[in-house]
Amino acid sequence: MTTDNGQTSTSNGLSMVIAVHDQAIELEQNLPRFLTLQSDVPYEVIVVDDSSSDETPDVLKRLQLEHERLYHTFLPKSVVFNPSRRQLALSVGVKAAHYDCIVLADINRPPVSEEWLTGLLQATDSQNGAVLVYSGRRESDAVLHQTWATLEDAAPLVCKAERRSGKGHHGKWLMYRRGLYDALAVPRQRMHDAVKLFDHRIGSFGLFTLRLKVLWKNLLNRA
Repeated sequence: MTTDNGQTSTSNGLSMVIAVHDQAIELEQNLPRFLTLQSDVPYEVIVVDDSSSDETPDVLKRLQLEHERLYHTFLPKSVVFNPSRRQLALSVGVKAAHYDCIVLADINRPPVSEEWLTGLLQATDSQNGAVLVYSGRRESDAVLHQTWATLEDAAPLVCKAERRSGKGHHGKWLMYRRGLYDALAVPRQRMHDAVKLFDHRIGSFGLFTLRLKVLWKNLLNRA
């Protein structure tokens, strides 16, 4: 398959896409954990810097010299995108990806083991499916993968976790039941739809409704 940038993509591997803004400290602490996983699955990490004003660019340049899996790009501040710069940043990363299984990850929730990575490759089993990964559910290095038949089935969890408040991934209490996942894996064919689930403003009633949907879906889809 050929990507939007004219690159040849392959299904035998994973492309992790991480969008950051003024997160130099988090990159220093957590990005090496994404880059040093020991796995038979080939993978790359693509970081999109959304016009950071701190030391984020310097950290990325230094780490790229140390890790051949790392690629990074920059989203200029002058670029205007409606409805969301975060959606645009993720889309830029997706277009640069070399593999057909793409993982949208959070720099604040790094992998805890190699199993975190390999289980996400299940997303390529279906052209419409999605896989969510949770860590630390019972033990600090425990990993759980939640597979959904379609992206639409996982949509309430994604919308709740990725809402604009930025609080969707916070907390450890009943993480699985609340849908506080670490990363989302989706086949390239569904990436446009997946990115559209990110960064929405959700009011109190909408959030209450999403919480009920997430709880109900996780009760039905027990791992």
